[in-house]
Amino acid sequence: MYVADRTWPELADYVAEESVAIVPLGSTEQHGPHLPLATDHLIAEALADAAADRTGFLRTPTINVGVSPHHRQFHGTMWVDPPAFRDYVESFTRNLAYHGIDRVVFVNAHGGNVQHLREVGRRLHEDETMYAIEWMWDESIPELVDDLFERNGPHAGPKETAMITHIAPELVKNDRLGDARDGGLVDLRDAETIVHGARTYYDAAENSGNGGFGDPTDVTPEKAEKLFEAAADQLVQLLEWLDAQAFDDLMPEPHVDPQPGSRR
Repeated sequence: MYVADRTWPELADYVAEESVAIVPLGSTEQHGPHLPLATDHLIAEALADAAADRTGFLRTPTINVGVSPHHRQFHGTMWVDPPAFRDYVESFTRNLAYHGIDRVVFVNAHGGNVQHLREVGRRLHEDETMYAIEWMWDESIPELVDDLFERNGPHAGPKETAMITHIAPELVKNDRLGDARDGGLVDLRDAETIVHGARTYYDAAENSGNGGFGDPTDVTPEKAEKLFEAAADQLVQLLEWLDAQAFDDLMPEPHVDPQPGSRR
């Protein structure tokens, strides 16, 4: 159920019965020479749509620009400063609370957003507004990712190439897959930017000449479908689990006994 396609009476009927919402978030940033800048938000939106279709839960518009300054050297990358991103997402999510939503899954497909979504969730949790948690698709199926692809990469590698191959194959530059591999960094262990245990880099361009990591040539439509369906299934299970919880059980634990001031 996509919120923007419905009328307000239809939304009134929804919140009279349900209190779960799905919020997809990604980025608009470089993904090597073979994938579109839309990669992350396309993945987040496709997974959110699949989960919404299978569960009937509400899906909000997608937040398409995230925290991506570490890709800024590559043309077209867009980003917002972390405080602005956190405040926007928090305000966006409190809007849902005003309309009766008390639990949210941030369907996230960009690593740069993770810590900031966790912080937003903490703020909402501490004041007991709602329970909002961040879900990163590839972290839900790490064993499958490792089984499918011999040389993974954290960005623009085979797992993201597979997802776009499944979602929007016309956007994958298949004739550039070899270029992505050969002009990028296939194995992070080969990077020369870890010095005596310290990360001496801040930006993707310091490790990869074309912004890609891993070997995207190891992708087939069959692997792509398997990856997408596995991730979508994990999201559906998470949403169903969240819906089944009592709201009070999701709220912060009380202060340990004795309660402050109880002996005054």
